Amino acid sequence: MTTQIVYSKEFSKHDSVSHPENAQRLLVMMDKIKKSPIYNKLEFVKPSLLAEEKLYSIHSDRMIQQIKDISSNGDSWLDMDTYVCESDFETARLAAGGLLQVCKNVLDGKADNAFGLIRPPGHHATKNRSMGFCLFNNAAIAANEISKKGKKVLIFDCDVHHGNGTQDIFYDRKDVMYQSFHLSPHYPGTGDIEEIGTGEGEGYTINAPLSHGNGDKAVTQLMDEVFLPVADQFKPDIIIVSTGFDSHHLDMLGGLTLTSNFFGEIIARLQKIQPRIVCTLEGGYNLDWIGKCLLSQLGQMTSYTVTFDDSADDYTNTAESVINEIKKEMSKYWSV
Repeated sequence: MTTQIVYSKEFSKHDSVSHPENAQRLLVMMDKIKKSPIYNKLEFVKPSLLAEEKLYSIHSDRMIQQIKDISSNGDSWLDMDTYVCESDFETARLAAGGLLQVCKNVLDGKADNAFGLIRPPGHHATKNRSMGFCLFNNAAIAANEISKKGKKVLIFDCDVHHGNGTQDIFYDRKDVMYQSFHLSPHYPGTGDIEEIGTGEGEGYTINAPLSHGNGDKAVTQLMDEVFLPVADQFKPDIIIVSTGFDSHHLDMLGGLTLTSNFFGEIIARLQKIQPRIVCTLEGGYNLDWIGKCLLSQLGQMTSYTVTFDDSADDYTNTAESVINEIKKEMSKYWSV
């Protein structure tokens, strides 16, 4: 199998050392990859800069111009969570362009699967606003471009925070399905079960707001009973995974209790639906564990199992009530 990694040192230009989403994240993960037994199984590719006009299919003129203006004048903050560095208009487009590039490679058969080691992240960026550490929505830009070719895309979001931006962008569309499990209540406060899409997109957004302490068992139950059966009926041509390692039980911005090994299990389950999978990095801030979580996923993608001594108390070990509510909501659209 060929697993591509899109990565560039240019992503380190987006940096605020006191912020949890800083350049050290990728450096730690790259170091972990280089020291791993799967390093020689990976194919590294340099990202291509996204053409500026492709941004306008997803984001508003005002939002794009704001990032362009700030990054041309020096470092600044959009809000209390989200910073913009000098040259970030190019850095963020390099991230989005890199993800789109490997998605096309997977669809064209040049790679079996891929991982976008890119930043800044994207899933909180809405049509009209950069927020939540995110400037442009990488997954949404890639999915939109793929859909122009008549392909159906499943975006599966396993970040501890709901991807409000991705949901917002595809809320009225049926060519891109959005599935998310996330901690609730938690930032950004969206992602209720009743948020299922509108118009043609009704039934194509599926949210599973989980309780503090939910972990491997609860997510397994959720995937097996809801997410995977619906995805199988949707029949995506490619799956983009918005990978947030802040769902790990030791992440300081989290609250779920996933173990590092379970991130590979997520990929294993999705591969049963569609093996053409591209992951894109979202959250994950524990520098001691994000590299291990990454290797768990890359191990599954390269068919070389990598495991770690890691366990967690799954003290809220069922998602049964959430699953029953989702089934009630989704039964109008899918066989669940």
